[in-house]
Amino acid sequence: MDVASMVGAVTRVVKTVERDGKPARVVIAERDYPTGIDDLWNALTDKERIPRWFLPIDGDLELGGRYQFTGNAGGEIIACEPPRSFTVTWEFGGGVSWVTVTLAAKGAETTALTLEHSAHITDEAEVFWTQYGPGATGVGWDLGLMGLALHVASGESTVMGPEAENQWAASDEGRAYITGAADGWVAAAIADGDDPQAARAAGQNTKGFYTGEPPSQS
Repeated sequence: MDVASMVGAVTRVVKTVERDGKPARVVIAERDYPTGIDDLWNALTDKERIPRWFLPIDGDLELGGRYQFTGNAGGEIIACEPPRSFTVTWEFGGGVSWVTVTLAAKGAETTALTLEHSAHITDEAEVFWTQYGPGATGVGWDLGLMGLALHVASGESTVMGPEAENQWAASDEGRAYITGAADGWVAAAIADGDDPQAARAAGQNTKGFYTGEPPSQS
């Protein structure tokens, strides 16, 4: 895998906004995929295909239905406009946030994907943000979008088991990818107004979390 190209394929943005009258942060990842919009929509929404690049999923994948990823988040599908966009609640660890995915055709064989993950700014969320910044959420989505890219390219399953995932994250390739993605989210946080020193420290914590290595001591 060309790590630099894979990291560079994603545009990373952080925004502080208002949602439902409350302050919120949005982590935004954008990238192009070399396939038509209908194929990419199918990869994102078909119950049999999603586990080939992300996680096993159960539930009713239709407007108003509920879904559950094995060992991860679940929620409700609150908006759906095939093959353009969908929005789901992202319910995990007692918290609720929102994920919107939007697709835009850029010709017959290229589709732009924009993923927006927004969450209200609460005291608990601020503690987590101070420790990890946007990378805790952002790098996770980077890994998912990478899996989707590899699946679209090959048509095969790109999912590794937990042991293989850990081995890859600790490998030179895995560390390089995670470091590049985390640094991208640090830059996005600083562009949104975060203190640069604090953002870089949070980025180091994120790298350690995903690679299984303790952050370096300064």
